Amino acid sequence: MAARRHAPRLDPRDAAAPDSQDVEAGSSADLRGAYYSLPSSPVNSRRPAPPSNESSSKTRLGNMSQSHSYSRSRRPSNPDAPDERSPLLTVSSRSRIRNQSAHGSPRAPLLSRNQSYVDSIRSFRHHNRANSWGQRLIHALADRQDSSMAESKGSIFPDDRVWYDQFTSTDWVHDGIADAYRVKALRSRKDFWGRVYVLFDGAQGWILSALVGFIIAVLAYIINVSEATAFDFKEGYCARAWYLSEKKCCPHGRCTDWHDWAEVLNGYPFGQKWTEYTVYVGCVIGLAALSCLLTLTTKTVVPSAYRLSTLDENLAAESVLVAPENDAYEPSISPQHVVEEPGSPPMIYYSAAGSGVAEVRVILSGFVLHGFLGLKTLIIKSAGLVLSVASGLSLGKEGPYVHIATCVGNIACRLFSKYDRNDAKRREVLSAAAAAGVAVAFGAPLGGVLFGLEEVAYFFPAKTLFRTFFCCITAALTLKFLNPYGTHKIVMFEVRYPLDWEYFELGGFILVGVLGGTAGALFIKASRRWAKTFRRIPTIKAYPMLEVVLVALVTGLVGYWNVLTKLPVAKLLYNLAAPCDDRDNNLENLGLCPEELDDIPPIILNLLMAFLIKGLLTIVTFGIKVPAGIYVPSMVVGGLMGRLIGHVVQWMVMAFPSYGVWSSCAKLPGTCIQPGVYGLVAAGSTMCGVTRLSVTLAVILFELTGNLDYVLPFSLAILVAKWTADAIEPHSIYDLLTEMNSYPFLSNKHKPIFTSDLADIVPRVRKERIIDITNSPVVPAVSLRTKLELLHKAGELDGGLPIVRDGFLVGLIPAPDLEFALDNLVDEASSLCLMAHVPRIDDSDDGLPDPTDFTPFIDPAPVALDIRSPMDLVYECFVKLGLRYICILRNGRYAGMTHKKTFVKYIRELEKEQRT
Repeated sequence: MAARRHAPRLDPRDAAAPDSQDVEAGSSADLRGAYYSLPSSPVNSRRPAPPSNESSSKTRLGNMSQSHSYSRSRRPSNPDAPDERSPLLTVSSRSRIRNQSAHGSPRAPLLSRNQSYVDSIRSFRHHNRANSWGQRLIHALADRQDSSMAESKGSIFPDDRVWYDQFTSTDWVHDGIADAYRVKALRSRKDFWGRVYVLFDGAQGWILSALVGFIIAVLAYIINVSEATAFDFKEGYCARAWYLSEKKCCPHGRCTDWHDWAEVLNGYPFGQKWTEYTVYVGCVIGLAALSCLLTLTTKTVVPSAYRLSTLDENLAAESVLVAPENDAYEPSISPQHVVEEPGSPPMIYYSAAGSGVAEVRVILSGFVLHGFLGLKTLIIKSAGLVLSVASGLSLGKEGPYVHIATCVGNIACRLFSKYDRNDAKRREVLSAAAAAGVAVAFGAPLGGVLFGLEEVAYFFPAKTLFRTFFCCITAALTLKFLNPYGTHKIVMFEVRYPLDWEYFELGGFILVGVLGGTAGALFIKASRRWAKTFRRIPTIKAYPMLEVVLVALVTGLVGYWNVLTKLPVAKLLYNLAAPCDDRDNNLENLGLCPEELDDIPPIILNLLMAFLIKGLLTIVTFGIKVPAGIYVPSMVVGGLMGRLIGHVVQWMVMAFPSYGVWSSCAKLPGTCIQPGVYGLVAAGSTMCGVTRLSVTLAVILFELTGNLDYVLPFSLAILVAKWTADAIEPHSIYDLLTEMNSYPFLSNKHKPIFTSDLADIVPRVRKERIIDITNSPVVPAVSLRTKLELLHKAGELDGGLPIVRDGFLVGLIPAPDLEFALDNLVDEASSLCLMAHVPRIDDSDDGLPDPTDFTPFIDPAPVALDIRSPMDLVYECFVKLGLRYICILRNGRYAGMTHKKTFVKYIRELEKEQRT
């Protein structure tokens, strides 16, 4: 199987995606303007650069003027009036750079790497190719959420490629080949400085890992400290220092420095009790609303042509071409002027909402989601997370730590071009950063490494594993020195059980595992149902703030009166898992430690009420437009259930102390039953049912307890929970988000059962989807533009056009490279483009390549399979090789082409059919 030479790519640095359970569709009534804008040409603002000699400079300037006028005629008449389907992030212009070809072949000539703006076509921003490290640092810290569309970078290579488009797939084969050529060129220098550069190149990965781990720990410290103080503001403030939480203000219990709001207001206007209640509910709503307002600033609109659901053989949603006002209709009109049917609305999402773990998985699998990992998203998500957690909603901060950490890793990659310009190398750092996010969230560096391996990483070689471990250790050490919890511990909470478990408790642990897996699976089903019913109400869909306010109102009204639901989720989980110990100053007086038999029934009733309230609140909270995680809330729901079961077992032992199975256990003071163990086991089981993490969870629970004695109960319960959850609901919560948001994600963990071959998904060969050079190797540029626009309308921005001669496949030109080449033709209407190598005598004496020669852009050896190939082989090619498309042959002749996103859609339909 021949490897491909090069493929276009668009910068995935700033990826954006929704973390909600449904993708909102924009109303056509809200659209400004008559046209739906699809992505503009990768180089529609790029112009030929003037040569060095003065005589030809004037000629070049004249050509530039013609090119400017031609390019402007292809744009909408009013580029300054964005509509609902304008280019992403409301950017009015975009320019891209081209990355080095893996084969070092010559590229299209006279291409400027300078920014060209729509409003001022002649204003250019020049970039020095030899940027200093300080310039790189400033460039890395710049908010480039829309950089792939509006900002150009200086290229250190004379031969470049375009960046990746939104919702397109990266080309792993090309990135691997390109990096190999880069390393080969670097090692070709045998002098002293060449060896120094090689050493520095090898150290860049370790430098980035250490830097990312350090920054992630610092951000986690800031969020933890800020959230604790803001959470206590709902009840009062510290007179000694307003920025201190209640625990730091009064470390030994209640003190005179802490003032409740009812005390400050002297009970006005509703009396002591009801004034405090009113202020509490108002603070819950206010903090949640502020968090939502911040999140809504990250709104992103994606045209429907990008959606996976429109990627079919019939060229996606039916579209019609409409000429702009006062402009004549031309057949080669740009896709920016495509007007879609009202039944095909765009996707609207908010990159700072939710946890972001599902989107991180999609990005690491090789799909591009713009705006999701930029500096703006990092800042807004961090600030919004503090407010949302402080509001007291049933959500956690551990999941968003993964997203925040990945943002840090993405921004840090901009310091070194080795990672900045290669997606395969970049994702090594992103995998390590995501793992470090879990490490600082739970204080579990080993659990973080396993999380990266088990959940988010798509490709995890041994080198990446070691660097991930180093990054997690660096983050954990930094957090240890910062001491965010004031306990000199890095774990969120640490529990120690004085007694070992008894053999008769294994039945209880298995029961807890079954119930935890069931609760997790039912939570997923309830979340899907809630998203498809309540969130489909037009008012709720149009105004996300309204849903946040309603959820906050219900949370404040209901959660205030129960001492368990009023606590922060992390503190509540600790109180549910910790053993009863009078010497533990971190335990709240919640009445969970019975001293005699009659004390247990009231505790069980209280836990049951809290379980029902917290479970319902978690279901309605998950998916609202605020930064929110599901890890700890699911553990809290499970912890309440497990603690309840633990007290039931404790009541049985105390009520029947002479029963032979536990007769020796009943003789101990307070019996040997520790309800906290059941609480922690159930917490892990429920989280397993929600996320389907297994080994990672067992290790995290071990690191939280630091006790090897309970590794077996934890592992047994998690195994049972996963089996149970898979039987009830095959999808995890991240699979649910991926499916409902139509992310083009090809899972490498769940391979469907194929009963067909490749012929089932191969569309018929159409002449508009191929380039036939049988009669002549020269093809009109207008014809190529028409074929390219058909690919755009089909959503295959990262597709390609096969080149066929006498029915045999002789090459393939990627769509973005073709677009790049066409946009740099001076006179596209009359140009004839060379699509195959032919012997010729070049009469040109200027030493410059012919811009109509497209052969440098052609992949002469695309990957091809026979049409009778089994579907399992196709799956392995897409998953293991990271291909974007596969050409199909029948008896050696070209028979079609299948795209990765088409294959993803086929797999989803197949899985849906197999489930019914």
